[in-house]
Amino acid sequence: MKQAESIYLDHAAATYLLPEVQDHMAGWLKEQIVNPSSIHEKGRITAAVLDKARQEVASIIACKPSEIIFTSGGTEANNLAIIGLAHSLKEQGQHLITCRTEHPSVLESCKQLEQEGYQVTYLETDSQGQIDLDELQACITDQTTLISLMWV
Repeated sequence: MKQAESIYLDHAAATYLLPEVQDHMAGWLKEQIVNPSSIHEKGRITAAVLDKARQEVASIIACKPSEIIFTSGGTEANNLAIIGLAHSLKEQGQHLITCRTEHPSVLESCKQLEQEGYQVTYLETDSQGQIDLDELQACITDQTTLISLMWV
């Protein structure tokens, strides 16, 4: 019996790079694996390339290059965004809203914030994985600084 060709459906976790991105990165990865924070010449070259990439991304999404932070993946990005935002807005409020079915990196960030004294509301979902928007609205207070809900 011939085995059926598999179909990859987990692009939310990892996905293929576009060929042009692969080509661009391939040469760089073969020759320039150095710490961009180093003060030697190759470190400065790497830092300049990262700065250029940061500027290019910023121009595409219409923001400042200083607002672009490269991370190693989604978990690191979620931790940075959730914990960083909560800490930066702590004086404005210490309430967050998320969903019990959120990604573990979001839930773990929220658990850490709860240990620091933040209040987190965890919404339930129905059998279709949907939240009740009226419930969400009712949970928002003047202390709410972040609502983190995934959409797939």
